[in-house]
Amino acid sequence: MSDIRIQKTGEPDILQTSDGRLTLSVPIQIKRRSGRKLVTLPNGETAPVRPWDVAPTSIQLALASGHRWLAMLESGEAKSLKEIATRENIDNSYVSRMVNLTTLAPDIVAAILDDALPNHITLFDLAVDPPALWDEQRERVRL
Repeated sequence: MSDIRIQKTGEPDILQTSDGRLTLSVPIQIKRRSGRKLVTLPNGETAPVRPWDVAPTSIQLALASGHRWLAMLESGEAKSLKEIATRENIDNSYVSRMVNLTTLAPDIVAAILDDALPNHITLFDLAVDPPALWDEQRERVRL
C-alpha cells in the first residue's frame, strides 16, 4: 500500500527502491480560499481546480437564486416577492436582497462566478442597496 506524507518544505525528489518501486516526494502547501482547499506547488503556483471538484460558494448560490426568483416574477409564476418568500419559507427581505444581485454589472457577475472577488467583499456588500450605475458598483467592489 502507498504511504502518503505531506511535506511543506524541501525539494521535489524521486527515490527508487531496490525492489523497483518509486517514491515521489513533492512538497506542497494547502491553503483555504472561500472554504476550498487549494494546493500550492513548490514553484508558488496554485494547482488548477477541476470544475467537477468545486462546490458553489454562497455568493454564487445567492446569485443563482436571485435570477431564478426574478424569472419567476417575469414569467408570472409568482405575483410578488412576498409570494416567493412564502413558497420558499424564507424572509421577504432576503428574497428582495437576492433579486438585487440580478442588477450587478456583468464583470462583477463574472467575478462572482469565477470566484475572483476580493476576499473582503461579502454577500451583504453586494446585495444590500446596490448602486444603480455599474461604475458605482465597481467602485464599491474595489474598496
